[in-house]
Amino acid sequence: MELISLSPWDLSIAALLVIALAAISWRMHLGIERRLLIAASRSVIQLTLIGLVLKSLFAQSNPLLIGALAIFMLSVAGYEVMARQERRFSGIWGIGIGTFSMFISSFSITLLALNVVVNVEPWYTPQYLIPLLGMMLGNTMSGMAIALDNLTQAAWQQRGAIEARLMLGHTWNQAIGELRRRALRAGLIPIINAMAAAGVVSLPGMMTGQILAGSPPLEAAKYQLMILLLITVGTGLGAIAAVSLGSHRLFDHRQRLRLDRLRQPAR
Repeated sequence: MELISLSPWDLSIAALLVIALAAISWRMHLGIERRLLIAASRSVIQLTLIGLVLKSLFAQSNPLLIGALAIFMLSVAGYEVMARQERRFSGIWGIGIGTFSMFISSFSITLLALNVVVNVEPWYTPQYLIPLLGMMLGNTMSGMAIALDNLTQAAWQQRGAIEARLMLGHTWNQAIGELRRRALRAGLIPIINAMAAAGVVSLPGMMTGQILAGSPPLEAAKYQLMILLLITVGTGLGAIAAVSLGSHRLFDHRQRLRLDRLRQPAR
């Protein structure tokens, strides 16, 4: 079966539905219509541009251009992790924790998948590298943002209890240990739910796309299973790295709680 192409009119129908949802939000005084329209506009622009960029990359397979795009994706993901936190770390640590954690988790898992699981030659083939890296970064970013936000919010709200534990002789690691475990659990819940519901409640995005493109359903299911398992590992490793770095940053070399390293939420 041939792939059915979508016309601008087909996409405009979906866009009109989003505008209608924004109108409902405005009528009900939900206050999210502006953010909804901005997010929708960004997605249109960003997906159109990435489509044009990938078309050029697929034709050239230039390692330098592919590497530049991968670094750009990592940088944007690191910024988004910081931007989604109500109380985030100030300075270079704000974006550095997320970026570094995703680098050591998403990049390593992606390289492992390309060289060992998929075994594509060359490993930087953009048809495989860019979509896989994008899915890894996107899901790892969400898990890390939730985990870090839970950590910093809990540290702020329970600062008195943490300082009491420190005065009782606990190390910084012991004083914040339970908060760190709660933050990690919160960061991993979305991907655990996604795995539990896959194939029963929902068909994941990659599998749906492959089926719509004409791939055999069983082959699409195998690719989706591989991606889902790799995303779970990447999310777990990224959240652990981010929460570990964030927890350490909340204390100084004398094991004192330093909440002044967190920015106050915008009013």
